[in-house]
Amino acid sequence: MSTHNYTRRDFLKVIGLGAAAMAMPRWLNAAKSSTNKPNIIFLMADDMGYGDLGCYGATQIPTPNIDRLAKEGVRFTDAHSPSALCTPTRYGVLTGRYCWRTRLASGVLTGFSTPLINPKRLTVPSLLRQHGYRTACIGKWHLGLGLGVKDGYKGPGRDGENVDYSKPIKAGPTALGFDYFFGIPASLDMPPYCFIENDRTVGIPSVEKSPLNTLQRAGLMTPGWKDEQVGPTFARKAIEFIENHTSKHPGQPFFLYYPTPAPHTPCTPPDFIKGRSTAGKRGDMVAEVDWTAGQLIDTLNRLKLAENTLIIVTSDNGAITTGRPEWANDPPEKWDIDHHGHRPNGILRGQKADIWDGGHRTPFIARWPGRIKPGSTSREIISLTDLMATCAVIVGAELPDNAGEDSFNILPALLGKKLDKPIHEAIVSHSGWGMFSIRQGPWKLILGRGGGGFDPKYRKYKPKPGEPVGQLYNLDKDIAETNNLWLQHPDIVKRLRELLNRYKRQGRTRPAATL
Repeated sequence: MSTHNYTRRDFLKVIGLGAAAMAMPRWLNAAKSSTNKPNIIFLMADDMGYGDLGCYGATQIPTPNIDRLAKEGVRFTDAHSPSALCTPTRYGVLTGRYCWRTRLASGVLTGFSTPLINPKRLTVPSLLRQHGYRTACIGKWHLGLGLGVKDGYKGPGRDGENVDYSKPIKAGPTALGFDYFFGIPASLDMPPYCFIENDRTVGIPSVEKSPLNTLQRAGLMTPGWKDEQVGPTFARKAIEFIENHTSKHPGQPFFLYYPTPAPHTPCTPPDFIKGRSTAGKRGDMVAEVDWTAGQLIDTLNRLKLAENTLIIVTSDNGAITTGRPEWANDPPEKWDIDHHGHRPNGILRGQKADIWDGGHRTPFIARWPGRIKPGSTSREIISLTDLMATCAVIVGAELPDNAGEDSFNILPALLGKKLDKPIHEAIVSHSGWGMFSIRQGPWKLILGRGGGGFDPKYRKYKPKPGEPVGQLYNLDKDIAETNNLWLQHPDIVKRLRELLNRYKRQGRTRPAATL
């Protein structure tokens, strides 16, 4: 794959977004001229690693439903989340913009944080709603909420002590383009432990939750809350949304953004999932994600919607394997999760929060019958920020310059079309603690030493005199990132560093149509 720099004009041609006079490829016109716009389901797991699925080499966790999607669609081997942590990836998916361009330069939000997405910003659901879609978010939100507060207080407080749960939520998903929302505020290990439907909590969190283990935070929950029922509840709500939509709005396309809370801790699989894997409780949680995919597949088949539905399965970042987060008070050894020989991130180096590929190279499978060639594999380098630009092309829209600044159309790669140039000039990744990397072709540059993630031993390394101050890897030859070539290739280091600086300076990676 070529790695030289391309002009803005080159990339406008590749991504299919730009001047109206630009000719559309025949295959793109065919996709746009379909009788019905496709339904789109984006199923994103939480902390599911590159090596967690059977179609990516896992042997200890049964994932027949997602493996079936891979056999009937395309499997990407070089897909990346824009961040190695939850919140920033979710921001990137829904806005098509890198989260490090916002106030959140590192870490994640909590269940009580204020909204991260500006309500004036175009999002994937608001874009699709403009083009006739009904939109729903079911699952883990983790992008901040405008929770109601008690009289006399300006904010919810650090631990939610000022929240009035009887008041409506003013700035949740329904303020950002979603017609319907049913989910939880943040991760399943973060208070408040409650469901939210549209702009109201389902019940009032009033009971103190005793953490099941050291991997969960204390806080209020609604009476009768059970962690193991969260995943099945979301599956039921997703089925209900699809059924109700099909019944009440026949012929209208829908977009379902489904960020599951699994396999993120706490590992509390429902009884009917327990023991499905031989990789421990976390392995069972991956099996729960697969079960969820199966519920969606069965529903699409039953309602005869499968042929006109693009379904994507991916993950927000890599799996956590070891390493103690900042907030944990327990000894580091308690964070050595036993995977019973299973390797959640495969042969990749690092884990969730790390800048190494184990932190952000994710599974990515897509099925669209009649459009995507069954059993195909793509080595194209893509980012989860690409959802927006891809949806825009599918519905025949042009993105304005102030939206989807880091989003590229990957429809050609989904459909197996050969391209003269890579879709991305380069992609940028970000670690949990703010370390940058930039990837172009086989070359990956990391600005700093260490992983930039959870594990204090590897978060940041201060090089000694004469040692490289950063990291450079050729991933075609060294996918495990073991051979640092920083000192051997100063020209590549210089070029990639300058490219990253340009991306930071200009506020976008997708060329503006006006440039």
